[in-house]
Amino acid sequence: MGSPETQGPPEEQHIGPVLRRRDQIQPGTTDQRLLDTEGDSEWVHTDPWRVMRIQSEFVEGFGALAELPSAISVFGSARTRAGTPEYEAGVAIGRALVDAGFAVITGGGPGAMEAANKGAREAKGISVGLGIELPFEQGLNQHVDIGVNFRYFFVRKTMFVKYAQGFVVLPGGLGTLDELFEALTLVQTRKVTRFPIVLFGSAYWGGLVDWLRGTVVAQGKASDKDLLLFHVTDDVDEAVTLVTKEVGR
Repeated sequence: MGSPETQGPPEEQHIGPVLRRRDQIQPGTTDQRLLDTEGDSEWVHTDPWRVMRIQSEFVEGFGALAELPSAISVFGSARTRAGTPEYEAGVAIGRALVDAGFAVITGGGPGAMEAANKGAREAKGISVGLGIELPFEQGLNQHVDIGVNFRYFFVRKTMFVKYAQGFVVLPGGLGTLDELFEALTLVQTRKVTRFPIVLFGSAYWGGLVDWLRGTVVAQGKASDKDLLLFHVTDDVDEAVTLVTKEVGR
């Protein structure tokens, strides 16, 4: 057996489960590359490294939320102003959900999310905020008791669904619509066990519901029964009753 210095390049290379041959063979070993103190840092921006970050976010999220009691995710606009009827409705919903025995999960931001967290905190319940890294992110609001910040939207969305028994959706913008239709799609396709989705504010959501019925369903892009996947209400007690009824509480 010759010394490493006198041997030619190998015909094939095994790096864990990966096989490399010919001009795809990499110099050195995995340990060598790991322990080498020199070299560029571009590897931290590669897809394999991103996979590790994604995995770590799932682990942190699961670890932080695994012991939550039954919870409801509340969505709504970050632009809802304190003191407005919409904000006060969010506070009332957060408070009522806690009184009904639920923890409250929001996106952790300002506006409607802050309102629901505030109501949950005032009712001495568990107030959870799942934040997201954004260029204009303001951080978790002061009413969050358990907070987790995520880099990736899809990891955050998983947490909203996995640890909630239902959704209450306050008036909101594109982010709120994204979360709403994600939930509707998961329920419609039976990717998750059915759970209640309540749209709060008939004046705000009425146009969307009319469009779904008059255009989407009318043109055969969805069925009439898909409109039964959600409820619309203007009453805080009714919203909580709908959630409570469908989750068997």
